[in-house]
Amino acid sequence: MITNLLAGMPTYAYWLIALGVLIVIAVIICLLLPFGLWFRALVSGAHISMARMIGMKFRQVDTQMIVNAYISARKAGLNISCNELEAHYMAGGDVNNVVDALISAHSAKIPLDVDTAKAIDLAGRDVHEAIKNSVKPKIIESGVIAAISKDGIELRVKVRVTVKTNISRLIGGAGEDTILARVGEGIVTTVGETDYRTVLEKPDLISKNVQNKNLDSGTAYEIISIDVADIDVGKNVGAQLQIDRAEADKKVAQAKAEEQKAKAEATEKEMLARTQEMRAQVVLAEAELPKAMAEAFRQGQLGIMDYYRMQNLQADTTMRKSIAGPSDNKDASDVEKKVKKEQRPSNNDN
Repeated sequence: MITNLLAGMPTYAYWLIALGVLIVIAVIICLLLPFGLWFRALVSGAHISMARMIGMKFRQVDTQMIVNAYISARKAGLNISCNELEAHYMAGGDVNNVVDALISAHSAKIPLDVDTAKAIDLAGRDVHEAIKNSVKPKIIESGVIAAISKDGIELRVKVRVTVKTNISRLIGGAGEDTILARVGEGIVTTVGETDYRTVLEKPDLISKNVQNKNLDSGTAYEIISIDVADIDVGKNVGAQLQIDRAEADKKVAQAKAEEQKAKAEATEKEMLARTQEMRAQVVLAEAELPKAMAEAFRQGQLGIMDYYRMQNLQADTTMRKSIAGPSDNKDASDVEKKVKKEQRPSNNDN
């Protein structure tokens, strides 16, 4: 049926159908192929073949970004190939950042080749920011750094470090944290070697001493200047240490005094115990006296007159003591009272 229909059509109808098919094919090709990018690169003087653009699409490369970056590079006079940009993109790099860095370096007359820029970018550094810092130095402001002077006064110092990027040391060089750590160490050392009045009178002493220590070696920066922004006087650490030392000595002395007191009390109690023991021995000896006298009577060694003379002697002694008053027995009574006082708590406990 279709054959019969076509056979009955006039000749010009065949040409119209063929033209329509060609138009449809052309529209499909225009939609699938990046003719816009290709034409823009062509008129910009950065020609890229259509075959390369189709290859980028098959390799899942952002064709528009690569073409735009290539056009910018060629317009800036950079000698860079589209293949290098595509390879850097596939390696995970930031193509736009690298191209912007190369353009900035070329404009500022800073030597930077394509391979170095790509290596810096792949190392995780912001190569464009590094070029900016090379042209316009960057100021790194430290926090408050506490340092103790040699006379024991705390000084709280704040500095501003002006640095610029050293492109040759950007790969493998240390960053801002290392700069600040070294500057802090230099400040602590300088203040520790000087009394606080000198530091307050000449704050540039810190800047000179710290800057002369070559703190930027092995880092990605070159230190231009170190400026003291602020100095405050903190605590008198030396006096506080002396107070703490005196307090510690006081506690040690008190402990020793308590120890001596305890030893003296122990000795006193020991002497009281020995006194009681001696008095007990005297009482025991006095208890043996009647037995000895009785034995002497039995053996005829002591007569009745001798006994009476001894009784008269004891009575005379008692009379003399009563005339003399109680002061003679004061020491003995004091000892007895003290012994009873020491024994009283133990009896209550029982």
